[in-house]
Amino acid sequence: MKKFFYAAGLLISGLYFSQETPSKVKASFFDGVATAGYVDHGAFINFTGPNVSLTHKNLKFLLGMLPSLKIKEDHSSGTRNSPIMPTLGAGLTMVYKKIAVQVPAYYNAKTADQNGSWKIGFGLGYSFR
Repeated sequence: MKKFFYAAGLLISGLYFSQETPSKVKASFFDGVATAGYVDHGAFINFTGPNVSLTHKNLKFLLGMLPSLKIKEDHSSGTRNSPIMPTLGAGLTMVYKKIAVQVPAYYNAKTADQNGSWKIGFGLGYSFR
């Protein structure tokens, strides 16, 4: 009789947990989205970083950090920066099935002749998940 109650408990709990629906809003550290695009007269390549996502059918919205490689030639006189620089951006990414569209924002630090400012770009990419 004891074995019967154990088996019934396992069966009922298995059926109960199999009826869970996936959460619509989710936080994650990496969502498997790679993107390339244009910002501030240069290019960027990034992967989505820590984010909060909202999924609705085949459409997914991600709002989060974007660890990136920014590719931009330095036209200043004298010493120059490297044309490829790691940087961190923030932005919105929309994924439909496997195609990603991204609107990132990157901060350019203050220099001797320019104030610091945010630059907004546009990118297209692919979702591996």
